[in-house]
Amino acid sequence: MTWGFTDKVTRTLEDPQLRQLGRLLAICALVGLVAGLGAAAFYVMLDASRAACLGYLANYDPAMPGFEKPLFDFGSWRSGGSIVRWALLLLPAAGGLLSGIIVFTLAPEAEGHGTDSAIEAYHFKDGFIRARVPVVKAITSMLTIGSGGSAGNEGPISQIGSGFGSVLGQWLKVPPHERRLLMAAGMGAGIGAIFHAPLAGAIFAAEVMYRGPDFEHEALVPAFIASIVAYSVYGWIFGFHPMFDTPQYSFHQPASLLAYLILAVIVSLGALLFVKTLYGMRRITFVRLQRWPNHIKPAIGGLLVGIIGFFLPEALGTGYGTVQMCFNSDAGREPALMALPTAQAVVALLGWRISPVALGAGLLAAIGLGKILTTSLTVGSGGSGGAFGPAVVIGAALGGATGLVCMHLFPYLDIQPGAFALVGMAGFFAGAAHTPVSTIIMVSEITGNYDLLVPSMLVCITSFVLCRRFTLYEKQLLSRLEAPTKLGNMASAILRRLTVREALATRRDTPVLVARSTSLSELMKRFAQSTHAAFPVVDEKQQLVGVVDAGDIRRVVTEAGVGDLIIAGDIEKTAVTITPDDSLLSAINSMVQAGSLDLVVVESPGSRQVVGTLNRADIFTAYNRAMIEQTVPIL
Repeated sequence: MTWGFTDKVTRTLEDPQLRQLGRLLAICALVGLVAGLGAAAFYVMLDASRAACLGYLANYDPAMPGFEKPLFDFGSWRSGGSIVRWALLLLPAAGGLLSGIIVFTLAPEAEGHGTDSAIEAYHFKDGFIRARVPVVKAITSMLTIGSGGSAGNEGPISQIGSGFGSVLGQWLKVPPHERRLLMAAGMGAGIGAIFHAPLAGAIFAAEVMYRGPDFEHEALVPAFIASIVAYSVYGWIFGFHPMFDTPQYSFHQPASLLAYLILAVIVSLGALLFVKTLYGMRRITFVRLQRWPNHIKPAIGGLLVGIIGFFLPEALGTGYGTVQMCFNSDAGREPALMALPTAQAVVALLGWRISPVALGAGLLAAIGLGKILTTSLTVGSGGSGGAFGPAVVIGAALGGATGLVCMHLFPYLDIQPGAFALVGMAGFFAGAAHTPVSTIIMVSEITGNYDLLVPSMLVCITSFVLCRRFTLYEKQLLSRLEAPTKLGNMASAILRRLTVREALATRRDTPVLVARSTSLSELMKRFAQSTHAAFPVVDEKQQLVGVVDAGDIRRVVTEAGVGDLIIAGDIEKTAVTITPDDSLLSAINSMVQAGSLDLVVVESPGSRQVVGTLNRADIFTAYNRAMIEQTVPIL
């Protein structure tokens, strides 16, 4: 008994497929290690850039997410607590100029939001990313975001993680499909680490590849392994906690779902405006201004960003502090919304003639719209940075504003504006990026709050449906049916499902059986009258003994006067047989291995009773019919 069990274990461990899977997962763990270290290094770089540019030069220290503390504080070059607004005006242009020069000189594919580049590499480049891209992306994103450019850190870290996965796959010379999986695993691991959301990061890597409700399920397990390691490494360095510190929100009033439906419509309209503005700015920058050098375009976008930031500082940088302020307001903690620089400026200008609710709602709406403009100018002009971070801030701002208004309109409902901000974060990005599942999970993980899943599900799915006609990521495919990498797998799957019996059912003629004594001239006459490329040769009991094909006829037909001397038995060869229950994929493999155009179909394995013959035209006919039947219901 023991020996039998040991033999089973040994055979299992020696299984080539299991060993291949184990090797792939081990490489994914290495990708996760580097992605976690890369996310940590990028966070340090980004905070140092923020402290040097916004902190020291502009005397502006944006609020941070509740559980993330600044790593650097260089003070300010001037005394006093007021913001140096002329520095806010110029810094984004300077960061954009440096970023543009580096990007368009060394790695043009690193411009814009890196997630789209990773999707493109996965679908159309066999997961190939140049080794320099992650390094260039990290440096330029540090310059862009740290100087006040409005972008997120998920784009850079997704390109850092996916880039290392691709480079490692190139070094190890793995097949293209494994390199794509390593690339996707690296992307999910990097996002899961830097957002403290390992589960959502892994699912995001599989979901973001398609606009429709499709998943790249092959990437899920590799992304899980890589994300586990990356999050563990990042958490070991910076702590295991969510990004935001939130009150314990809850869902206990079904009637409030009507208010959340209003939120779904608003964030859907916001997502539409965001996508249209972003790609409208990109079209102006790279189409209408195509004569201008690409190197200076991010500087022009940065200058326009600085003009907006001069009046609305909260629209600069990542903007995560605004989201935290929404949560702090509900929790009664200070500083809250009224402590934001723009709120203080408005109060100083108008006094308290405007109600706090109206001021808060107007301020959040202004931040949301301002963030749409600054992000479109930053990323659309070629600046380096992600779009998820700004989408989180925009969604939270629009959600918080909607929550304040609904709290005033529906006083009988226990509405907390911060809860609407949280759900708005999820709904906005789910609609813009077509990733409802991973977004619901990600917002829950980055806030540490899982009690708003029901309204989050409602808002995300509603937004996903309303935003079906546009997407934040241009390189997303509609479904797996459109993926170039899936065409071969899809064909194999269909051929594996179809049987020889189904292919034979499309033929209207009967097999031509010949006796061994059939003369060459008679064989030639039968071939001329038939569409078959081979004839089974049978004995007097109609049992298969061999096969004669057109190639055999051509080899002897040139010899004069042999028509009555050569018979079928002289030129027959061993028949390659297949049964009606075998798959068409097996039939193709048999044809290739035997170099035969036709196969003889027999009743069962070992039988010599001929059922028919199968050629490549029969296989193509059955395959095309199956493709039509599979496609028509989708249309």
